[in-house]
Amino acid sequence: MTKQFNEKKGGGFSPRANGGAGRFGGRSSGLQNRPHIVSAVDKRKIPGRIVSLSRNFAFARPDDGGEDMFIHVDRLHNAFLGDSVVLTNIVQQAKGPSAEVAEITAEGPRMLTGTLRRDEFGTLFHADAALRYALPLAKGSIANLHDGDKVQVEVVAGSHGEYMARVIKLYGRGDSARVCSQAIIDANRIRSVFPEDVMAEARQLEHRTVTPEELKGRLDLRDAPICTIDSASAKDLDDAISVSRTPTGYKLGVHIADVSYYVKEGSAIDREAMERGTSVYFADRVIPMLPEELSNGVCSLNAGEDKLTFSALVWIDQEGNIEKYEFHKSVIHSKVRGVYSEVNALFDGTASKELKEKYAPVQRSLSLARKLAKVLEQKSRESGCVELESSEPEFTVDENGVCIDVKPHGTGESEQMIEQLMIMANRAAAMLAEKHHLPFVYRVHEKPNPDRVDSLADLVTALGLNAKPLENRGDIKTGDLAAIMNQAKDTPSERVISHQILRTMAKARYDTAPIGHFGLALADYCHFTSPIRRYPDTSIHRILSAWLETEDREACVARFQTFAQQSAAQSSDCEVRAMTAERSAEDCYMAEYMHAHLGEHYVGVISGVTMRGVFVQLPNTVEGFVPLESFTDAHYRFDGAVSQVDETTGRRLTIGQELPVLSASADVSSGRIDFVYDPQK
Repeated sequence: MTKQFNEKKGGGFSPRANGGAGRFGGRSSGLQNRPHIVSAVDKRKIPGRIVSLSRNFAFARPDDGGEDMFIHVDRLHNAFLGDSVVLTNIVQQAKGPSAEVAEITAEGPRMLTGTLRRDEFGTLFHADAALRYALPLAKGSIANLHDGDKVQVEVVAGSHGEYMARVIKLYGRGDSARVCSQAIIDANRIRSVFPEDVMAEARQLEHRTVTPEELKGRLDLRDAPICTIDSASAKDLDDAISVSRTPTGYKLGVHIADVSYYVKEGSAIDREAMERGTSVYFADRVIPMLPEELSNGVCSLNAGEDKLTFSALVWIDQEGNIEKYEFHKSVIHSKVRGVYSEVNALFDGTASKELKEKYAPVQRSLSLARKLAKVLEQKSRESGCVELESSEPEFTVDENGVCIDVKPHGTGESEQMIEQLMIMANRAAAMLAEKHHLPFVYRVHEKPNPDRVDSLADLVTALGLNAKPLENRGDIKTGDLAAIMNQAKDTPSERVISHQILRTMAKARYDTAPIGHFGLALADYCHFTSPIRRYPDTSIHRILSAWLETEDREACVARFQTFAQQSAAQSSDCEVRAMTAERSAEDCYMAEYMHAHLGEHYVGVISGVTMRGVFVQLPNTVEGFVPLESFTDAHYRFDGAVSQVDETTGRRLTIGQELPVLSASADVSSGRIDFVYDPQK
């Protein structure tokens, strides 16, 4: 199933997009950094952070986002994982830059999560984080600990200055993905319990209804054929739609829960929401940004109830161009609680009589929404937007929280329709802010780094595709990447190319500068449509509400300039934290599923190549590692690009190639899955 560059419902990247930390210190890309020429020692002082620590060396990441730097233990000067440091004596070498720690400016957190393992030397702590060696347990650790337990520790100094782990919290058995997820939540500093002052405010709002006084000055849309469309399990319904015909095209209404009306600036709920930044999604639970009293209650656009909303009205011509837009504080009365699967059935002609009757009040609006979405999809395609192959996993857990199935997350026509309509509302909000030079929180996405484009070109060429669209690496266009994706469409390489394009592109983030969105090929973009689950949306609702009330730009700047900067920075950090946690938990759930399927045979696709072996992704999205040792009949050599080459026969193991494997092991605690080559398959 293909989909547009993943800003679904204006949302962030999928947890599996854009690389990032994962098992083995990062998902397989199959590509290596290009070598650098050895240079003289650079004496500059560069701030950074220790991101990986082994017994004999570490890696530090410069704060400016440059390439990670190797640090030998003799040049580490007691810096520990997570410490903020100043780097100096930098040397560019063939394998990348090396450096020395000149100063530790701030200690990182000394709290880690991990698993206890018992061996002939006793019980040792193995961290989930990028600490690559085990620590002995310190005195004062809690009692009744066992081999395989998932724990939280405080890293302390032993009597001889060595690092030790004092166990302060026991989560449970490390072979449970649910238990591991709780440790992941703590490790990523995700707030899972609302403080009492927040809950006190939420309880006061829980049963509020719309009063006549609150309707004054609002656009009354209660008679309009408006409906929500979401998954069957969703309870936080924050967007609703309506579409009608105009003489030149369509009038789109995107009606968003007026969260900023209820979440007052500076309130306990507001402060907590900004700290959280986003809702966080796991296989068996959601950690919400707002208390359920708001997200599932007063703010949720439940059918059959008057609800306060913030409406984006956008007039669009037959070619998909925005003619004009308006924003209004409004009130709606949703006619139908729509469900994606049901709307898909309406669209493909398989809906029952009962379903047709349910959607009758909004049937014409839905029909026009479908037509408008097709126009917008075509317009997006012509603009060069990349349609990527989805590899997001969907998990099924039983009543005990155990993962019993993994499959690709499918999207139907209604999901893609809603995505297109939300993008239009997001565009219009950004256009309004830029037109009036308001302080704002934009969703921005910069052009890819040219070196990453070169690496993508290497992969494209190795797979037998034409890399010519990538020649202008310094001024790459979104359409150039779309041309590569079109070549790979319906080939075995499609998913691998899609994944690598995501890794090639920069990471989307929030900023106060309207620098555009490369992935969507848009000059103006923001997140307006999900204020229940994302703080940037709540932030710009607050800013736009003040603008609509006063149209006083200077007053908006004075009130919101600093707030917008803080919101953008905090929201970007929270998004990264949430994505890291979601990915780590997904690894654990995949391993839990595969643990019940050890010894089974599969045919997957090589998704990455390293010096030690290859990564293979199964059709159900599970990815595992195949060590070279399992190829007993060959002598493979890493070619430094995208293949392992058998020195005897010349046979290659290349990204995108199918490979039969057998599931050999699955460690839930670390999320590691191992396959072996299965020549009999």
